[in-house]
Amino acid sequence: MATAIPFFEQVNYNFDKAARFTQHPLDLLTQIKICNSIYHMTFPIKKDDGSIETIHAWRAEHSHHRLPTKGGIRYSTLVNEDEVMALAALMTYKCAIVDVPFGGAKGGIQIDRKKYSDSELERITRRYVYELARKNFIGPGIDVPAPDLGTGEREMAWIVDTYIQLTPEKLDARACVTGKPISQGGVCGRREATGRGVYFGLREVCSFAEDMKPLGLSVGLEGKSVVVQGFGNVGYHAAKFLQESGAVVVGLAEHDGGIHAPEGLDVEAVLAHRNDTGSILNFSGATTLQNPAEVLELECDILIPAALENQITGDNAHRIKAKIIAEAANGPTTAEANDLLAKRGVMIIPDAYLNAGGVTVSYFEWLKNLSHVRLGRVGRRFEETTHTNLLHVIEQATGKKLSEEEITKLGHGPDEEDLVNSGLEDTMIVAYNEIRETQKQCGEAVDLRTASFINAINEIAQSYMELGIFP
Repeated sequence: MATAIPFFEQVNYNFDKAARFTQHPLDLLTQIKICNSIYHMTFPIKKDDGSIETIHAWRAEHSHHRLPTKGGIRYSTLVNEDEVMALAALMTYKCAIVDVPFGGAKGGIQIDRKKYSDSELERITRRYVYELARKNFIGPGIDVPAPDLGTGEREMAWIVDTYIQLTPEKLDARACVTGKPISQGGVCGRREATGRGVYFGLREVCSFAEDMKPLGLSVGLEGKSVVVQGFGNVGYHAAKFLQESGAVVVGLAEHDGGIHAPEGLDVEAVLAHRNDTGSILNFSGATTLQNPAEVLELECDILIPAALENQITGDNAHRIKAKIIAEAANGPTTAEANDLLAKRGVMIIPDAYLNAGGVTVSYFEWLKNLSHVRLGRVGRRFEETTHTNLLHVIEQATGKKLSEEEITKLGHGPDEEDLVNSGLEDTMIVAYNEIRETQKQCGEAVDLRTASFINAINEIAQSYMELGIFP
């Protein structure tokens, strides 16, 4: 059985692989790679039964080349220092790849959230914020968390409320965290952002005929078979948007098993089934697979691991039948598996690019909180009036009368969600084309992951040089 190297070591392996294609001095590369700060905290919480439990938690700030640092908070029994540092490093490179001006960070609390009541989770979350604040590990210009595995809008609302109580004098306090409910300063489209980013990224990847031909695939997403491992927020939205674009979702997996239907699954129907039964298993018309790992090995064009790290390893890489692996999770493919799959001609779309939709839209939320203006509020009506007047001029020039419904639809000014989705779409398109161009310049020795790291290293190195720290 292959032994997976530690997660942070895997990230650094990919970094070193890419660094060989750059001309930066060793001391600069060392500074980029190293994790600048790691804070391991322990604190007691009082449970509902009156007992006391000691909680272990972490926050890592990988790079301060740009501030604030940015990264999610996960609640999981698997949280440890190595994982948090690795995820913080990936966030550094992710932000650089999609040109979002943050350094990378990550946090985690080592708990099984299912074993705690809502009130206990609230106490844990608020105490975690207090511990971060007392060590200056949170703030709009310092370090800005977001949701991750096991957390969501509710936890982010607790975080912002606690931070506001601790810093009542700060006008920009709501910008201390992203992924909040809309009523607490969140932004429309944030919940779907990572999954939508996966869709935008895959759509762009599959638009190049010269790249699809060696894989035996046609251009576009229409008709392509898709398997998604993980049916949480990211996996669900990725599957939903891909299905709406004409792709066929043939397999889904959760922690307790998976389902398979070669003719395709109705994503919304599977969601309704899970809401009713608590599981995706035994969905009508699909074959139930008791071992979720089997879903990774199904016949498909596109495999989307959207769960945890280290899911595709040296042990199962030879059984993977997908032609494209689209990494919606962080670190789902080990370094060993990546090299084995690359030799077989499998295209791997790296996590540091493909799941950057969340941090991209978090950036928009952060900007909204700092400006104290809802996106689109200032210009929407002006644009609607301009568009409507232009349509009336066209009517007069052509003699063709448009209906009120057509006028309303064509003259629509962008609201917040329109602007967010447009910004996300542009970000994913531009970033992929930059990665692809780097890959073409470097030749066959460089895959998409290495090309994305090359771009990230060059971007971060430029920041350090502009600061005058390195010549």
